[in-house]
Amino acid sequence: MNEHVTLSTPAEQTVERSNSRKVFIKTYGCQMNVYDSTRMGDALASDGYVTTEDMAEADLILLNTCHIREKAADKVYSALGRLRDMKTARAAEGRELMIGVAGCVAQAEGEEIIRRAPAVDVVIGPQTYHRLPEALRRARAGDRVVETDYAVEDKFEHLPVAEQAKIRSRGVTSFLTVQEGCDKFCTFCVVPYTRGSEVSRPVRQILDEARRLVDGGVREITLLGQNVNAWRAEGPNGGEWGLGDLLYSLAEIPGLARLRYTTSHPRDMDDKLIEAHRDLRALMPYLHLPVQAGSDRILKAMNRRHTAEEYLRLIDRIRAARPDIAMSGDFIVGFPGETDRDFEDTIRIVEEVNYAQAFSFKYSPRPGTPGADFPDHVPEEVKAERLERLQALLLKQQAAFAKSCIGKVIDILLEKPGRNPGQVIGRSPWLQSVNVDAKTSQIGDIIQVRIIGSGPNSLFSEPIQSLIDY
Repeated sequence: MNEHVTLSTPAEQTVERSNSRKVFIKTYGCQMNVYDSTRMGDALASDGYVTTEDMAEADLILLNTCHIREKAADKVYSALGRLRDMKTARAAEGRELMIGVAGCVAQAEGEEIIRRAPAVDVVIGPQTYHRLPEALRRARAGDRVVETDYAVEDKFEHLPVAEQAKIRSRGVTSFLTVQEGCDKFCTFCVVPYTRGSEVSRPVRQILDEARRLVDGGVREITLLGQNVNAWRAEGPNGGEWGLGDLLYSLAEIPGLARLRYTTSHPRDMDDKLIEAHRDLRALMPYLHLPVQAGSDRILKAMNRRHTAEEYLRLIDRIRAARPDIAMSGDFIVGFPGETDRDFEDTIRIVEEVNYAQAFSFKYSPRPGTPGADFPDHVPEEVKAERLERLQALLLKQQAAFAKSCIGKVIDILLEKPGRNPGQVIGRSPWLQSVNVDAKTSQIGDIIQVRIIGSGPNSLFSEPIQSLIDY
């Protein structure tokens, strides 16, 4: 089918942009929310909105929220109080300001947001944001819209395709959601209640989006999912594919140099995925594989459905397949009923695995989760002391891993300008920021460098070869 395309002149484009509404999107939380914010921007672009980094010039302010952290809803209501004042001031000037709340707090709170924050025009959940333009049209007509029912239709099929120029403007790395939701029901976690059950995107849909990203200049794609390695879909020949199969297929896309994925669950780490780490040059040697605790008793209370020993054996298998892999993890201290002995088990598993990076938190109850109703909650001062000790160990391991890189010759993907003139920030295979003297025109290239130093959050290097052919 032939397609007729009318191109506007630069003057017409300038007028078009000046007449466009502007949206400011504030993103809280995980990488998936970052991806969702990007896709919401694409959906709004089809409705005449352009994104802005300046909240003061926005006609629409959208809070894309996260419910994982403690008091997440309280922080959203506090932000909405400030936006209410901004909306009142705009109205006094005869100017419109619309306010929307999206994401997991929107899903969890729903109508309560409308009741507590009258300035909000639209509340929209993470499964229905493809309906955002229509929701805004209804809001302008006088409705206060709450869209938090799980969509029957596939939202990804209804989202517009991002323009190549917009993809290029976002940089040479990109997130790509392949799986959403969770069926694990860990007793500390709200995700099954805010994101729903596990749903996997079809192979064709993922490959098409990946190719569009690469055509727009993306060199590295990180696949996202609440349990990304639970992804399952029908393959091209009718059989079931897992994440390993998908990675093999993505690695064949010309121009796609690097692949990553997050976040994984130990129970879904199958043989094919481990083989992909062994076989694929594009799959980076870095794996975020949360364990949460080192005590079998606490793991059972968390409903993690694996033991500490099973986790350690899995790490051994992964390292046997990819000896240079760097491990990352998540830890919760002070889960209800955690004793000193349980905490020592967590310290032991950290010492045994030796993490290159990790995230650690004090347990905080989430309303509606089983853990919130458990007895024997650990006193705050005990949780704080345990967290301090755990984080000291994790930071020591992270610093040791960074120092072990000194003297190595590695490939880095140049991503963005550095703070100093003539400096560019690259990314190591192990997800570390790497400073190097290079030209901004080289952004998107993969160059070979020698690591000459390490800091708290980055490495320092000198180039030894201009370009690696990927």
